[in-house]
Amino acid sequence: MDTFQTAIDRAFGAIADLIALHARQNPERTALRDAGTKLNYAELDALMDRIAASLQRDGLGAGDAIAICAAASVPYAAVFLGALRAGVAVAPLAPGSTSTSLARMMQDAEARLLFIDASTADGTGNATTPTRITLDGSNAGRTFDDWLMPVGARPAAVAVQPSWPFNIIYSSGTTGEPKGIVQGHGMRWAHVQRGAKYGYGRDTVTLLSTPLYSNTTLVVFFPTLAFGGCVILMPKFDAVGYLTLAEQHRVTHTMLVPVQYQRLMANLAFGDHDLSSFRAKFSTSAPFGAALKADVLARWPGGLIEFYGMTEGGGTCILEAHLHPTKLHTVGQAAEGSDIRLIDEDGREVAPGADGEVVGSSAGMMTGYHRQPEKTREAEWFDATGKRFIRTGDVGRFDADGFLTLFDRKKDLVISGGFNIYPSDLEAVVRAHPAVADVAVVGVPSEQWGETPVAFVVRRAGDDTPEDTLLQWTNAQLGKTQRLSALHWIDELPRSAIGKVLKRELRERVR
Repeated sequence: MDTFQTAIDRAFGAIADLIALHARQNPERTALRDAGTKLNYAELDALMDRIAASLQRDGLGAGDAIAICAAASVPYAAVFLGALRAGVAVAPLAPGSTSTSLARMMQDAEARLLFIDASTADGTGNATTPTRITLDGSNAGRTFDDWLMPVGARPAAVAVQPSWPFNIIYSSGTTGEPKGIVQGHGMRWAHVQRGAKYGYGRDTVTLLSTPLYSNTTLVVFFPTLAFGGCVILMPKFDAVGYLTLAEQHRVTHTMLVPVQYQRLMANLAFGDHDLSSFRAKFSTSAPFGAALKADVLARWPGGLIEFYGMTEGGGTCILEAHLHPTKLHTVGQAAEGSDIRLIDEDGREVAPGADGEVVGSSAGMMTGYHRQPEKTREAEWFDATGKRFIRTGDVGRFDADGFLTLFDRKKDLVISGGFNIYPSDLEAVVRAHPAVADVAVVGVPSEQWGETPVAFVVRRAGDDTPEDTLLQWTNAQLGKTQRLSALHWIDELPRSAIGKVLKRELRERVR
C-alpha cells in the first residue's frame, strides 16, 4: 500500500487519489466543513465516487466540462473534487457576473451541466444547459440528491493525465469578453507538491473566506486536502465571524486578500481572540501595503507569506514577510522553479536595476485561454532560446538581492504631459495622511496633458477633513508632474469578490 510520502513525491499524481488514500488511512478525520455540514475523509471519498459515477452515467468524461456557480459550501467542494476524479474539468463561475456574461462563459466552456444554489438561480437563468442541478435542494433545477447515483456507487477508474484540463477559470466575467484560463492537472500537482514547505499536514486546519471560483482560494484549498488537513468554508466574510471561527477551530492556515487583512486588523475585537494556533497566513491578488504587513506581523502569530503571480501561471514570487522584515515593500523573490524577468516595450530584457514588464515561466503555466489562440499569443513572450513566458502586465524592478518591487499595472499607468506616473506612488502619499482609510488613484482624460491623476479616498471614521485641504496637502508632497488634478471622498472603493479595486468603475465616474 502506498504511503502518503511515496504518493506526493511522484513526478505526477491525481489530487483525487490522495483523498482516497487519506480515506483509507484516516477515515474519521474531518476533511470539509461549513456552517451546516461536515464530512470526514471516508464520507468525502464516498461522495466523490457517487459524483464521478453520476457524471459518467450522464456521458461525461475526459475533455468534458461542468460549471459551478454558487456560494462556497461543502457540496460545491465535493462536486469540484468528484468531477476531477472522473477526469472532467470544472469551470467555477463568479456569481457576481452578469447573466449575459455567465451565459457566454457557459457557452465558451461547453459545460454539460450547471450546478447552482438559490443565491445564483436568477443570475444563471440565461444559461442554456441540458441540466441545472441545485446544490442546496432549492427548486431552481433538479436537486443534487435526486441527481446523485445511489449510496455505494463507484465510478469506472480514470487514469488522469498531466495535460488534461483541471479547471477553466474566467478572468473577466464581470464585464467585457471573458477569457477562460485553462489550468492542467500537472499545474495543480506542482502547487500541491510545494505544500510541505508551508507546513501542510494532517493536523492542518485551513479557514477560507474567499470564493471557490478564484485561484486565490484554490491554491490553498487543494494543498490542504492533498495533505490530509481540514478545510473550513466561510461563504461570506465578516471580520468578527472570521475571528470567532479561527479561535473556535484552532485554525493553522488561511488565505486572505489584503482588504480582509485591513478589516481584521482595524476591528476592535481583534485583540480579544486567541489566534496562537496560526502557522501560516497567505495573501495574494492585490497590492499589500508594507505598513499593513508590519501590523499583521506585530499582532498576529504565525508566518505571513505573500504570493505574487497570475491565474495564468508563468511564475511566482514569494515574500516570507516574517523572515524578511526589511523587504515588506516588495513581493519577494522568484519561487523555486520560477524564472522571472523584466522586458521593455519592444520585448527586450531590461538592464539590471531598470523598470520593466514582469514575465514569468515555470512548470505551473496555463495551457492557454480556452478557444482563444490569439489572446493566448498576446499573453506569451519567448526568450532568445524559445523558452515560453507569460506576460503579467505589471511593471516592476528587482533590487540587488533579487526582491521584486511592483509599481503598477501597465494599463493603469498615467501618462501626463509625456511623463509616466505610477498611481501606486501617489496612493502611498495620500495614504500617509491621518484622515485616510483607503485610496485609489486613476488616470482620466485631459485636453491639456493627455491624462491627469485623480484620487478617490475613503475617509477614516469620525474625520471631517475637507477635500480641498487633503488635495493641497497631497500635492505639496508630490513632484510637479505627479500632482493630482482632483480628489474625491468616497464611502467605499469598488472591489471584486477577491479584493481587487475596480479602477475602471472609478474612471467611469469622472468621464
